[in-house]
Amino acid sequence: MDHRQLGRSGLRVSRLALGTMTWGHGTDTDEAADQLATFCEAGGTLVDTADVYQDGHSEQILGELLGTVVARDDIIVATKAVARRTDGPFGGGASRGALLTALEGSLRRLQVDHIDLWQLHAWDPSVPLEETLAALETAVTGGKVRYIGVSNYTGWQLATAATLQQARPGRSPLVSTQLEYSLLERGGEHEIVPAAQHHGIGLLPWAPLGRGVLTGKYRNGTPADSRGADSRLARYVEHHRTERATRIVQAVFTAAEGLGTSPLAVALAWIRDRPGVAAPVVGARNATQLTMALTSEDIHLPAAIQAALDDVSAGEHAPAVTSG
Repeated sequence: MDHRQLGRSGLRVSRLALGTMTWGHGTDTDEAADQLATFCEAGGTLVDTADVYQDGHSEQILGELLGTVVARDDIIVATKAVARRTDGPFGGGASRGALLTALEGSLRRLQVDHIDLWQLHAWDPSVPLEETLAALETAVTGGKVRYIGVSNYTGWQLATAATLQQARPGRSPLVSTQLEYSLLERGGEHEIVPAAQHHGIGLLPWAPLGRGVLTGKYRNGTPADSRGADSRLARYVEHHRTERATRIVQAVFTAAEGLGTSPLAVALAWIRDRPGVAAPVVGARNATQLTMALTSEDIHLPAAIQAALDDVSAGEHAPAVTSG
């Protein structure tokens, strides 16, 4: 697997990241171990989790697999904080106390002495941004975090945070931002993508397969073993089951047939090669699905197919994005 710089930082990551949101719900420890082994054997390094995924169980599973399935130093551990975990005063949010408490919990569950990429899971309007950023800096200078990033920030929020960090000499810059980004969701191209490119921040798209819709699994109904059939995740999938999505999925299928590959590989190759993208975050239910996603590494979309997919997915929510 090829690797890329994460933004303008010195951190190199595999250009596909392994997402673990379902670890602990739908993906048990044995299956997670198979996924992690498959991913690392293919050259993958970036593994993304969060303290709130399955109430911390996702982090715990990853921690159990470090040192057994894969050596700690062979992967880049990325996790997140801010989401509400408990009702206590430090149970969530972006205050100094809440963040540093969350960090200690993540380190404990992951069974590591530092986190490679620590991300703010969401913007917290109730806390002064300077306090939040200062807490990140404390984590870095204390040796418990190597790099910092954000997730689900709007364009102005990302630009504001990046500017404040860059204005203080010696402060650690933001190196990444996660956002929903796929052929079905291109709204981030309005402001988030330009802000990230301006500040040298790498993009880590989540739901790069349109919450599973771009694989085509929902073309003729809802498979019983899919997320769309899971009562906890059905609304998550329904968000992209629209007439517009049907047209885009058909275009992806046409491209896949022409290239002799899968729709999943085509959709991943498209997002992987968008300007500013470092690594799409792929969450597979099992190692078989992950192996299918890894086939995208062998795909390079011809310019004509790239243009056709750009066109069919464009609209009022998808402005043109150039690499210049």
